[in-house]
Amino acid sequence: MRRNFTQILYVLFLVFALNIAAQAQNITVSGTVKDKQSKEGLAGVSVTIKGQTGGTASSGDGSFSFTTNAKVPFTLVASYVGYGTVERQVTGNTAGINIELETAVTLGGDVVVSASRTPERILESPVSIERMSAASIREIAAPSFYDALNNMKGVESSMQSLTFKSINTRGFNSNGNTRFNQYIDGMDNQAPGLNFSVGNIVGITELDVDNVELLPGASSALYGAGGINGTLLMTSKDPFKYQGASFQYKTGINHVNDDNSSVQPFNQLDVRVAKSWNNKFGVKAAFSFLQAKDWMGTNYSNFDRNARMFKSGDRNSDTNYDGINVYGDEVSQNMRNVALSVQNATISGINAGSGGAIPNIKALMDGAFGAAIPNAAQQAGFLAGLPAALRPAVQNYLPFYVGLKANLIPDQNVSRTGYNERDLVDYDTKSLKASGAVYYNITNTVQAVAQANWGTGTSVYTGSDRYSLRNFNIGQYKLEVKGQDFSIKGYTTQERSGDSYISSILGSYINEVSKPSTTWFPQYIGNYVGARAAGQSDAAAHVTARGVANQGRFEPGSPQFATAMNNIMNTTISATAINSANPSQSVYGAKFDDKTNLYHYEGMYNFTNAFNNVVEFQVGASYRLYDLNSAGTIFNDLNNSIDINEYGAFGQIGKKFFNDKVKFTFAGRYDKSMNFEGRFTPRITGVFTVAKNNNIRASYQTGYRNPTTQNQYIDLSVGGGSQRLIGGLPEIIFGKYNLNGNKAFTDVSYRAFLASAATGTPNPTLLQQYTFDDRGVRSESVQSYELGYKGLILPNLLVDAYGYYNIYKDFITAVDVYQNVGTLAAPTFVKFGVPVNAAGEVSSYGAALGLDYLVGNYNISGNVSYNQIGDLPANYINDFNTPKVRFNLGFGNKEIIKNVGYNLSYRWQDKFYWNSSFASGEVPAYSSLDAQVSFKIPSVKSSIKLGGSNVMNKYYITSYGNPAAGAIYYLAFSYNP
Repeated sequence: MRRNFTQILYVLFLVFALNIAAQAQNITVSGTVKDKQSKEGLAGVSVTIKGQTGGTASSGDGSFSFTTNAKVPFTLVASYVGYGTVERQVTGNTAGINIELETAVTLGGDVVVSASRTPERILESPVSIERMSAASIREIAAPSFYDALNNMKGVESSMQSLTFKSINTRGFNSNGNTRFNQYIDGMDNQAPGLNFSVGNIVGITELDVDNVELLPGASSALYGAGGINGTLLMTSKDPFKYQGASFQYKTGINHVNDDNSSVQPFNQLDVRVAKSWNNKFGVKAAFSFLQAKDWMGTNYSNFDRNARMFKSGDRNSDTNYDGINVYGDEVSQNMRNVALSVQNATISGINAGSGGAIPNIKALMDGAFGAAIPNAAQQAGFLAGLPAALRPAVQNYLPFYVGLKANLIPDQNVSRTGYNERDLVDYDTKSLKASGAVYYNITNTVQAVAQANWGTGTSVYTGSDRYSLRNFNIGQYKLEVKGQDFSIKGYTTQERSGDSYISSILGSYINEVSKPSTTWFPQYIGNYVGARAAGQSDAAAHVTARGVANQGRFEPGSPQFATAMNNIMNTTISATAINSANPSQSVYGAKFDDKTNLYHYEGMYNFTNAFNNVVEFQVGASYRLYDLNSAGTIFNDLNNSIDINEYGAFGQIGKKFFNDKVKFTFAGRYDKSMNFEGRFTPRITGVFTVAKNNNIRASYQTGYRNPTTQNQYIDLSVGGGSQRLIGGLPEIIFGKYNLNGNKAFTDVSYRAFLASAATGTPNPTLLQQYTFDDRGVRSESVQSYELGYKGLILPNLLVDAYGYYNIYKDFITAVDVYQNVGTLAAPTFVKFGVPVNAAGEVSSYGAALGLDYLVGNYNISGNVSYNQIGDLPANYINDFNTPKVRFNLGFGNKEIIKNVGYNLSYRWQDKFYWNSSFASGEVPAYSSLDAQVSFKIPSVKSSIKLGGSNVMNKYYITSYGNPAAGAIYYLAFSYNP
């Protein structure tokens, strides 16, 4: 299948080419486009024939010319950013056509496609939809259009680094959002090994964006699995409509008044070139390169990973400190358990070393010393009576013997000293994006496209860990034939992890290279006992113990640290080999080696024209293949190959009634994944026109998502090696790890058992088994009900409001369990994180209101959204991760004086609690103001923009455990934007 990818599409191209009717004689269409007020020629105006492909863009003096085989009469459509669209009927002469455009900002006139997969006015959309046009992108104050998505109604994000943001709507926000779909020119933009898009690191360049449409809520009936919480569709510019060369250079600064860094430069260059010939052949290429210093993870709050909650203390006051953005300190041991382990190992070792003559050295010492605590002289006398070969082992054991006997060893955990994130993660952010496409108009209404998008970057992503994505790259390659009534395409997504690695594993393994934990913990406890016996306080003894145990630690900046870090970050995870007998011979790796691919084929046909517009009817089908290739560094694919096959089909029918005042639409889709049961997801919508440009909409939608590729097949050590994440399929849970035969224990009961073991009398009866569903993890689903209104109350006032209610079933969450891989007498527990489905139903509800008001050249906008989760099932971890209230305000004028405009965007959101597998805690309320002033230079088709995001420089976080963002101030120069 994979080898035949391009062959299949080229055959399809040939089939369509051979069935094209004989071409009519070409005619030339030419003329001039001018500004109605100044009478100056306008460059870059898109001039097309309505209902057909192709066209051209006006040249520097406003003139245009293209050839077509269309027959008159036809309608020319002239459109340009910031001007009203003009349609001109051509009935005779096709030369010397003069078109005048006037500046205009209209409300409710946008045409959207994503809501019904067919063009319709945004006012008549049957579901909630947000849109960002090329004109609005030019006016935004944020550093990029992707950053400005936060200004849309009901949209929120999780910012994990400067270039990695996860977009979400209607609750259950997350780092790396698998419940939100993102498309670029019809291609699913997810990284197939992750099952979510990596922000816009590998995405669309700003100069090439034609429009962005966002659907809040479920959309599976039209777009398939995923998209339970929303779908984002980005469309690039057509080279027939947007021609010429454009570039934009943006330079600025960030890290202003940052305690962790000096002021740092921010630079970005964007270039786009497009050209068409004879209205038949068009090409375009776009390039973008960004370079900056990333925001830094500096949350050093103490965190209890078992209870998923904040705890008091820091490295100086809590011996078991585990800082959120500190890595390596996840490795922790109970002091008494370590002492008992050393005691048991010594008893066994002396028994073997003495040939059975001393079966229990502890009992021998108890008999020699009685109830008294032996002093130094008594200890020396006892050692002298032992064979010389046994003395070193007993000498090492004496501090533990004394500590246990004198009850000097507390029942508490100690953790290793970790490394701050900034010492382990690559903060030199880079993002390079390149794209190219070739367009060929087979007829006036049929177009063939070959497109390639490729991007690479360095960033930081938050999952169950903080992952340093270094030189990560994704390529997307598409072949498509599309016409007025159909489209057929195939594309592949090729993901490469580059030099990416896990930061916590890196920190833990640097510790292990400097001194193995099997040495570090006994040293700590032995020296703690010695300090306590010498009269030190508990706190002072801990300081002494850590100081001795940390001797030889590789300090950041040292050659030893750099060498160990370089070796570990460039060694794959699957190459890790721990040599317990000789730790110096161990091999440690934290690097991914992922080369996962996705192959997708789909086709769609719209029968509306064939039915003479009596009804709207369209059908489509798709097939998808995931080809997992991580060489055992992410998935359970070290010794076997993994492919996942999925297919689906949909249909939609719509009809208008009562003089087109009411429209009902029914859509349904069936999808099947090889690992899960098939799903049918229906959608019913109604639009009721209550007055001209005023519509009420109602919808019932369903959505679902299959467990991600990682939910199914992951097999990865995280948390500094303290936990293994495994897939939720039966073949892994029951097959590889035998969690049905050797059942694991619940997290709560395991901690209770540890508490009993720390007293010296472990109680196995406290352990409670966890029973996994025989079916393994399953697909989750949602039913969504929505009622909304969108309309022009006044010609210059647009109102959009909606309310929704969602019901989720089989919500995919995760559990932590502990499996004993040892014996009851000498238990050895392994911690697993396993995806499971939550019992019961989870509901959420909310509402939003948006207003857009025009006063002369001023545009005033605002929106507010409310989201709330309903009652939760027992034992469900609340990961709604969404503020109850958030609002945005906008105020701008594109030309307050000649060639000078400005725009302001203010947003605020309430505080809320964030819960994730990485960290949990309160996200404080915050506000942010973006602002820009622009100056146009028409004589050279250029503009200068001075602006900034978060211009008040109030550092804030959008999700707990992620970096705080401050201001970015920039100056941008654009040519022919």
